[in-house]
Amino acid sequence: MPTMSHNESETEVLLALAEVCHHMHLRNLMAAGDGNASWRFPDGRIAMTPTGVSKENLSPQDFAWLGPDGEVLRGRPSSERLMHLAVYRHCPEARCVLHAHPPTAIACSLAHPEWEEVPGTAMPEVILAAGRIPVVPYANPGTPALGEVLVPYLPEHRLMLLPRHGGIAWGESVAEVRSGMERLEHVCHILRMALGMGGFSPLPEEDLQVLRARRASLGPRLR
Repeated sequence: MPTMSHNESETEVLLALAEVCHHMHLRNLMAAGDGNASWRFPDGRIAMTPTGVSKENLSPQDFAWLGPDGEVLRGRPSSERLMHLAVYRHCPEARCVLHAHPPTAIACSLAHPEWEEVPGTAMPEVILAAGRIPVVPYANPGTPALGEVLVPYLPEHRLMLLPRHGGIAWGESVAEVRSGMERLEHVCHILRMALGMGGFSPLPEEDLQVLRARRASLGPRLR
C-alpha cells in the first residue's frame, strides 16, 4: 500500500481506497457488499464506497461523493455513512475511515458480550500498535445510533470493535486504517486460540506501564 502525501490527486486516493477494499475482500474481512471506506479531502468533500456493491472489483468511478456536511453530491453512498461522518466531525486529523466485518472479531463479540474492550494486556503488540481497543455499545446498522455510539470514544481511539457487526478504524492514511483492521482480526484470532487452550493471563503491571509509556511516545497512529 503506497504512502500518500497531502497533495495526492483524487485518482490516487480513489485507487488506494479501491485497493484496500480489494485487500479486505481477499482476506474475508469484507464479504459481498459488506463494509465501507471513505476519504476526506482538504476541501471537506468525502469520497465513499457505494452502497450494496461488492468490494471485489471496485473501481475509482464507482465511488459516491458527499459534501462536508454529509449531503449527497453524487452516487449512492453507503447507508452507514453517518458512522463515517461522526468520526470526521469529532476527529480533525481523520482523513480515512474503514469499516469491515472481520469474522473472528465479530465472533468474539458474540461469545463474550461482557467485554468492554478487546483484552489486550496479554500481548505487547496490541498496546504498542493500538493502545486500547474498546467495544462500543451495540447499534443497528444503517441507523443514526451507529454514529452516536462512537462519539464518547472519539478522538482518543482510532480502532474500535462494533459488537455483532464488525470493526471501525480511522486514521491519517489508507495504510494506517488497513493496519488497524488487520490488527483487530489478528488479535481476536489469537485470543480465540488462547481461550480454546485454556485461557490467557495479562502481563505484569510493571511491563504494562513500560509498554503504555512507549505507546504514548510513539503517538496515536495505528501500526
